[in-house]
Amino acid sequence: MRVRVLIYAVAPEADPDGVERAYHQISGALAGVPGLLGNELLREVGRDEAKFVVLSEWESMSAFQRWEQGAGHHETTAPLRPYQDSRHGRSFTLYEVTARY
Repeated sequence: MRVRVLIYAVAPEADPDGVERAYHQISGALAGVPGLLGNELLREVGRDEAKFVVLSEWESMSAFQRWEQGAGHHETTAPLRPYQDSRHGRSFTLYEVTARY
């Protein structure tokens, strides 16, 4: 089953373009990673436009875990780390696709 990973981020007033800049940097580095089907940067509409979600889709949990446990994971994703939003618990969530039309 496919897996979707959501990473919550917030752009501080002092660096309003930081999340977008980090997203583009990381996405370029992730091009061609086995099992990664794609990713999107989503901005909250209406309430707080400084809030973002990075949504990535993986072909399986095992593909995501192989990448996550690999040597380059922490270095590749480091640009987004200062913007991660963990005010509601964890700064990320994993979802397995259980149905699809």
